[in-house]
Amino acid sequence: MPRARMGAASHRRKRRTLNDAKGYRSARSKCFRLAKEAVIRAGVYAFRDRRRRKRDFRSLWITRLTAACEARGIKYSRFIRAMQGAGIELNRKMLSEIAIHAPADFDAIVEAVRKHLPKDRAVA
Repeated sequence: MPRARMGAASHRRKRRTLNDAKGYRSARSKCFRLAKEAVIRAGVYAFRDRRRRKRDFRSLWITRLTAACEARGIKYSRFIRAMQGAGIELNRKMLSEIAIHAPADFDAIVEAVRKHLPKDRAVA
């Protein structure tokens, strides 16, 4: 009886894994077993970091807005709260872009928001 060899489906699976591991260092791109582990680990990182990226960008926008608000004499948290009262529905991404690329427009937003600050905290 002839020796059993790797079937077509197994061969395709192995080829696909090695193709996914192209560019990895050393044996991780050559040996199937190591490549399989590396590809699985890469998938875990990719899944996790797609969510992580959203957090990182929101953190960046908040940092930019905090700096822009402090330069205009208002705290970030009070600014966001007063924005809700003023009925301005701009998200943090748009606000940070405005603060960077159109400072005069951001000044106008801050002035519109100042009217809606609580009275005891109006002096900043």
